[in-house]
Amino acid sequence: MGIWLIVWFLVGILTTATVIAFLLALIRHLLVLGRTARRMQEELSPIVQQISTEGGRASERASRLGARR
Repeated sequence: MGIWLIVWFLVGILTTATVIAFLLALIRHLLVLGRTARRMQEELSPIVQQISTEGGRASERASRLGARR
């Protein structure tokens, strides 16, 4: 009965180590994804602001053209 106890103990330790390794890999990937999302937001922010500004101008011009009729 002692050998089965050692086998199950080893299986438990290996399973725990595997789960911990997967959790560490998941955390690492989440950090990489967060950095990438932040970088993308920083790069796209000026473009989004420009589109928003031009959209506002277009809206103003459309309202002025509509008022003339």
